[in-house]
Amino acid sequence: MGYFRNGHAWRAIILAWALMWLGPAANLNAGTLISPGMLDGIRKSAEPFGLFATRLSAGGLAEKWSGLERKLDDDMVQLALCDGDRERCVSPAALQLLAIVDSARAREGRARFGEINRAINLAIKATSDLAQYGQIDVWSPPLDTFATGAGDCEDYAIAKLAALRMAGVSRDDLRLVVLRDLTRGEDHAVVSARLDGHWLTLDNRRMTMIEDIDIRNHRPLFVIDDSGVMRYETQGALASAASEVAAPVIAVSLASKSN
Repeated sequence: MGYFRNGHAWRAIILAWALMWLGPAANLNAGTLISPGMLDGIRKSAEPFGLFATRLSAGGLAEKWSGLERKLDDDMVQLALCDGDRERCVSPAALQLLAIVDSARAREGRARFGEINRAINLAIKATSDLAQYGQIDVWSPPLDTFATGAGDCEDYAIAKLAALRMAGVSRDDLRLVVLRDLTRGEDHAVVSARLDGHWLTLDNRRMTMIEDIDIRNHRPLFVIDDSGVMRYETQGALASAASEVAAPVIAVSLASKSN
């Protein structure tokens, strides 16, 4: 699904470069199709799915993540304190999550990620925000989720982020990704964890992990890391460049996560 794994995207890039050289004959210039900055961003994209993503400084999702991040940081402090002194830890939720982290620490590489994915999937009961809180789209910090034992897709994902960090996985290798489930017609949150240059997906709907490039019937919308929220640009921008020679590329905006 990444640009460099997609034949259509390759042809679009090749065509764009050809048009840059032939621009005068076609009354075009390089900026008409794909700007040098956009091409540079595509080459350097290190995000899951290999797609270019642009930073969001405002909006509903950015505000939601900002509010959640503060609570997540507080939970990480409590987890670290409990990790250092289990006997004096007064949080059953923290001890339960740390037991999962302990099992993960005893493993390496893919097995470490898989242990966290499997254990958290089993520890939390899938429950909608409406059923649990009487509200839509509540993002809970991990200790709240473990205290209730219930949550929806983003709650699983947030808990996995915390567990992976506690297990020693670098923050640089972790992302929370919001996908559009094209089959169910709804948005879905997962964790992407990088191992040896490959992004593995930790999904509450799967016990097994698959690579981002093997995910089907989903469209990536947003990716979240320590620096904030980014919006994926669509592959359609390059595809349209190949087919609409005289038209500029216009990045398709994706709606904010609404569930």
